[in-house]
Amino acid sequence: MASTDERADVRDVWLPIPPGRIEGLPEGLRYVHWDADADYPADPARCAFYAVPYMKDTETCLRPLSRMTGLRVVQALTAGVEHLLPSVPLLPPGAQLCNARGLHDASTAELALTLTLAALRGIPDFVRQQDAQEWRTDFRPALADKSVLILGYGSIGSAIEDRLTPFECARVIRIARTARDTVRGPVHPIAELSALLPAADVVIIATPLAETTRGLVGADFLARMRDGALLVNVARGAIVDTKALLTELESGRLRAALDVTDPEPLPAGHPLWSAPGVLVTPHVGGPSSAYLPRAKRLLKEQLTRFAAGKPLRNIVATAGGSAGA
Repeated sequence: MASTDERADVRDVWLPIPPGRIEGLPEGLRYVHWDADADYPADPARCAFYAVPYMKDTETCLRPLSRMTGLRVVQALTAGVEHLLPSVPLLPPGAQLCNARGLHDASTAELALTLTLAALRGIPDFVRQQDAQEWRTDFRPALADKSVLILGYGSIGSAIEDRLTPFECARVIRIARTARDTVRGPVHPIAELSALLPAADVVIIATPLAETTRGLVGADFLARMRDGALLVNVARGAIVDTKALLTELESGRLRAALDVTDPEPLPAGHPLWSAPGVLVTPHVGGPSSAYLPRAKRLLKEQLTRFAAGKPLRNIVATAGGSAGA
């Protein structure tokens, strides 16, 4: 383990985006590009700030950490960091793990609305009819006049409501860990979820994956949803009990639009692929044209703070300390 004095001289920054493509990076740091390649671009022991490659397998992203003895910051480019949290106790004391709160708000909220509209209006059926060159009109539900429950009212949940506002929903029900007031109305605590579920026509899952949310959407949760309701998941697959969801889908009582699944990737032959009333997309909430400019902006802002010795944003956990809010 490097001493405090030794770590003070460590100034390498590992970026998954070529440094030359990020304007305005602060001076006084040495930037290297590493996007999960087989070879390291520099000595990992010299790395002080590690921006984790995006959309790469977890094992590869964690591989250099054991050699980063001077590390002070691990900056994820994802909102969820459940894949990185187990490594925090192995980091040098005081090293901070930061998530990418805000980076994926626009893209994920946009997909949540897309999935909701597509599922309600039967777009998957119309695409299949187009492939078969069949013209069959139908009467489908609209989002207008529906009640929508957002489970997980953080920055992504709020961005989802931004996009719901023009669609004349009858009501938006906001659920988070704790109650609070917003300019739009109250955010209800998770303790009230069970009582509020039957009031929703659409339930959108946008909460982080944690031990308290793993399997949260199980048989009891689903049973409390009203007949014909739509479940939309743009968070993490493991929040939903797949077996319980399949039971409801196969009965025809509920429908679902899922950007994330458990297991993931969803293997060929899995019953979710062919379950009635389900729309599946392959975890594409974050990767869109909105990603790169926001990732650059986040990295520039965090590195500017880091170079100036100012507190970082979005700290989730500190090695030798405890997990953040």
